Amino acid sequence: MKEFLEGSRAIAEAVKLCKPGVISAYPITPQTHIVEELAQMVANGELNSQFVNVESEHSAASVVLGGVATGVRSYTATSSQGLLYMAEVIFNIAGLRLPLVLACANRAVSAPINIWNDQQDSVSLRDSGWIQLYAENNQEAVDFHLMGYRIGEDKSIMLPVMVCVDGFILTHGMEPVDIPGQEEVDKFLPAYKPLYKLDPAEPLTMGPLADPDYYMETRFAIQETLKDVLNFIPKVSEEFRSVFGRDYKDGLLEEYYTKDAEKVIVAMGSVCGTIKEAVDELRAKGKKVGLLKIISYRPFPYARVCEALKNVSRVAVLDKAVSLGAYAPLAVEVKAAFFGKKKTPKVISSFIAGLGGRDITLESVREIFRKLTPREVSLEFIDLKPELLQEEYGE
Repeated sequence: MKEFLEGSRAIAEAVKLCKPGVISAYPITPQTHIVEELAQMVANGELNSQFVNVESEHSAASVVLGGVATGVRSYTATSSQGLLYMAEVIFNIAGLRLPLVLACANRAVSAPINIWNDQQDSVSLRDSGWIQLYAENNQEAVDFHLMGYRIGEDKSIMLPVMVCVDGFILTHGMEPVDIPGQEEVDKFLPAYKPLYKLDPAEPLTMGPLADPDYYMETRFAIQETLKDVLNFIPKVSEEFRSVFGRDYKDGLLEEYYTKDAEKVIVAMGSVCGTIKEAVDELRAKGKKVGLLKIISYRPFPYARVCEALKNVSRVAVLDKAVSLGAYAPLAVEVKAAFFGKKKTPKVISSFIAGLGGRDITLESVREIFRKLTPREVSLEFIDLKPELLQEEYGE
């Protein structure tokens, strides 16, 4: 059923349909509306769940860790400093192979204090062992929550999923969203039946001390499973299409006018909507431009990126996060995808924009396409006022 909803409300409605038995979170802008809505649903008797109020994000993550560890589907949400405060537990959840779903309302990381959107928070935890899916719009935010539980809880995967939604742009933005019916969701997402859980009747140990003879094997196991996820997400995406009718193709990335494109921007999140509008405008003028939208940042779909961009002459990678002292995070992955390949783009340039909520406008995107010249740009900060501040790193 189509409804005109704030993004946070739409996400809460999706979570309610997934029937988590434990919810815990600590309020932090711009995530707060999500769990406020869920708390109201629990209080109204619309959702049969234990909502646990806690004193910090670290505690919230610990509560939902305990919920999943005892065999109960669980949920939390956070942003920015809150996600970083959870970091110890975030690594634990993945290491324990617990299929939690967490919404990260992406927000800049302090200092200086900034409550507006970029993707520094989730990108900073890219190596924690979590699957990370990035939504372009609120429909995707809803759908990726449903898919997140389906992916993470599969007995061949058993890993947590972070659904990343741009703070304010999506969480507080109003859009028409198709909220599916409970019967459809139940068909797609069966009740959680864990492979293992903490149970006094059948004692087991989770997360014991692992000495050097065993610890490395746990990391290797997660790495191998994340490779399997690249093959499993397309299967879940096809299941989703058959039940709900929305087609995310392989669920790893989206190609927008890339087949005959001479210039392509690679990006992820809500900025892709702006890029699509610019692509449409330039295509109408005869320009062969396109967009490659990354949905699954972890695991990263290297082979699919190569396939999508192998015939493109010039590529720009647009990051909304920065790896200080190094190349930009998404740009590193795109460049790594072509390492050792015979057929590669002539130019892969790196652009950083939108930090701390700075607007990325149509003119911003046009400027990126204009600057895609035969000379590779190693790293460029787009100030977008529209004057440019250029800075190259380590050629």
